[in-house]
Amino acid sequence: MYLTKEEEKMLDGVYGKGTQLAMKILVAIGEAYDAPKMVPVTRTHVALSNQEADLWFAEKLADGGAKCRVRPTVNPSFNLEQFQAITNIDSEDEKIVKRTHAAYVKLGAIMTYDCTPYLERNVPRFGEIISFSESSATPFVNSVYGARSNRESAQSALCSAVTGVTPYYGFLLKENRAGQVLVHVEADMEDDFAYQMLGYFAPKKIGFAIPVFAGLKNPSKEALMNLGAQLNTGGNVALYHILGFTPEAQTMEDAFQGKKPQREVTITNADLKSMREEISDKSGKIDFALYGCPHFTIDQVCAIAELVDGKKLAVPLFIMTSALTRNLAKKMGYMDTIRAAGGEIVEDTCMDQPCWKFLYGKKGITDSPKCAYYTKRRDMQFVIAPLKDSVLAALKGEY
Repeated sequence: MYLTKEEEKMLDGVYGKGTQLAMKILVAIGEAYDAPKMVPVTRTHVALSNQEADLWFAEKLADGGAKCRVRPTVNPSFNLEQFQAITNIDSEDEKIVKRTHAAYVKLGAIMTYDCTPYLERNVPRFGEIISFSESSATPFVNSVYGARSNRESAQSALCSAVTGVTPYYGFLLKENRAGQVLVHVEADMEDDFAYQMLGYFAPKKIGFAIPVFAGLKNPSKEALMNLGAQLNTGGNVALYHILGFTPEAQTMEDAFQGKKPQREVTITNADLKSMREEISDKSGKIDFALYGCPHFTIDQVCAIAELVDGKKLAVPLFIMTSALTRNLAKKMGYMDTIRAAGGEIVEDTCMDQPCWKFLYGKKGITDSPKCAYYTKRRDMQFVIAPLKDSVLAALKGEY
């Protein structure tokens, strides 16, 4: 790889061992993908996890004197104060949360603790070269905004944050962003939940190819979040196009960059129904409801508030969202409405954190296949249902 003099200094350890390690990793990634050079990044997002390997790496960089040149936003952890009011937190988990926070602060990260930075605090422009990890963030910034990021790990994105560069390969090159499979959507895409199912099912038919969806009409931002999050969970798809909607697919010519689709597939109502039946737990009694994977928007919080207004939930209901959205929900009265019904809005966390241990071994309901997928290793089972249906189930205690 060609390196600039500044990049060589980083690799040679002039800026300390932490920065040197970050550059060594990026050079190795670049060589693995035959990248000719590094390119500057203007934004980064790191999928911080509170898991031991993530903590080890962040502390190693920080102890080596690394400081982020392009300060990243970060993924959810959990708010100790909020959860200590809900459940008992293990002392070891509390220590890891505090150490992780300290390590990322030392590195210079922006501690947003939000998996939807692309909606609030870290919004890229078209064509901007960035380094984003997080399974809902990468598809959204690539597809909806037309920014350019590879499907980064937490570690590679953090290395880019420290060095300010990333290897020039993959989705950073225009020719690698062309659509590959034309997907005719014949299913009735009546709500945002349909996009959850579409995203989770599509990789079954297209593999990890770049899809160009035809037949989708003016999807909401929540639908686009859902689509990308599930494409990147049910498969490994960090870029999609919607014909006539997303910026790189205004025409068929644009979407496929003048080439013919490698193949065409059709997705129907029956496909989405069978996918849901395959991944959802069976109906029946439920113990709780959990939402916010990806983090809920204020519109989704409003939808739940309207459904539970003046009623009492039969089971606990939790909404995960950003601190900004939670604060807005408080200002708008949604927090009071949801709490009066027996629910709670929690900030800065996700279902893949140890703060939910009090729900392990129980059966919940959610609108997110991604939520159900990640929690299987946490011994949590989920019925997957549309938002309205799932909230009504939480009011009854069964689905």
